[in-house]
Amino acid sequence: MADLEAITFEPYRACFEQGRLAWSAVTSAPLIRGLPQLFWEDGLPWREANLWLLEGVAARTVKLRTAAARATSLLAYARWLENTGTDWRYFPPRKDERCLVRYRGFLVSQRDDGTLAASTATQRMRTVVHFYRWMNAAGLISADWPMWREKSVGIRLPDRFGFDRLISSRTTDLAIPNRVRRGDRLEDGVVPVTQRDRDRILTFARSNASEETFLMLAIGFFTGMRLQTISDLKVGSLDCALPDGSSEDLYRIEVGPTAIPPVATKFDVSGSIFIPKNLLDHLKQYSESTRRLKREARAANGLKDLLFLTRFGNAYAARGTDKSSALNVEMHALRKRGKRQGIDALSNFRFHQTRATFATELARASIRAGGAIQALQIVREALLHKSEATSLKYIRFIEKVETKKKVADEFTRAFLGLDL
Repeated sequence: MADLEAITFEPYRACFEQGRLAWSAVTSAPLIRGLPQLFWEDGLPWREANLWLLEGVAARTVKLRTAAARATSLLAYARWLENTGTDWRYFPPRKDERCLVRYRGFLVSQRDDGTLAASTATQRMRTVVHFYRWMNAAGLISADWPMWREKSVGIRLPDRFGFDRLISSRTTDLAIPNRVRRGDRLEDGVVPVTQRDRDRILTFARSNASEETFLMLAIGFFTGMRLQTISDLKVGSLDCALPDGSSEDLYRIEVGPTAIPPVATKFDVSGSIFIPKNLLDHLKQYSESTRRLKREARAANGLKDLLFLTRFGNAYAARGTDKSSALNVEMHALRKRGKRQGIDALSNFRFHQTRATFATELARASIRAGGAIQALQIVREALLHKSEATSLKYIRFIEKVETKKKVADEFTRAFLGLDL
């Protein structure tokens, strides 16, 4: 299937030397480290997509982190094209046969059946349309192709004096509204799994997934770290872990740009993460294992201190991103094995649910111990939330769940013994 790689791009300029075409390095332009590039299943690059990603980063109109997010959306599109045998330039007269229309329908179906978060479906379609807009403007595709219908949307924004200001925005009939699915959802539209399902997933992963995948799942479930933080953990981060003080079985790991060594976090928030001592000890043993040291030997100098490396010595995710092609492949294989063996908990499981599961369990324990107000502060500190409103979602989620349980118990007692 199509794949995504991060490369170090060195700019070159074409020139003529003695009547022959030659390439010379552009010394005035800096190297671009971690530039995302897309490759088809046969190993050929997707030149148009790669040029779009490069142009934005090289012109400094797009941050490398944004380019990585765009590349991830295009990777999902490329894999759909390969799986369905569709050409990305296929725009016949019949609307329902066009590649973009069919891909939109695929994303909507994934959103509706719960496979894909509503925000992710919206973002992926928006990115693909943005890419085609750029190709159209660059003259890489024909402007006569019937890709979509343009429409203008007016957005009313009140100013500080109370008067409405109308802003016109351009959109297409391919846009997917960000409609959240029914049910209680937390960060990034995910739901937690139960303790029982958590234990089943970890038990199954221990014997059916790579050691790296199992350990990353364990970190997610028992610390609440995001993938971008887990993939950027350093061996030195473990060595600098300190006891929490509240319990001899609980330690703290410093993360964020101010940590030593620094570890990537969302919004570059610095803080300390709770980690159970037995998990910390397990990670230290892994960091010194022959398996990891072999991977370290293959890694470039800037990556050798990473705790988790792929078998090729690469980082699991580009720094600052929450997307990992390597982990996605392993999780897909784990779900397939789980389905064959009847592990229902794995059928629609996504890695980010580990964070939601940790947060809800922490919120439940904190509410019981000190009430909702204390729980709010504990959850915010442990999850490194930038906003208290995000932490409040978990408190409300737990309160609602507990209320539903009490109502269900009362309802059962009220009708117990009723002869129907």
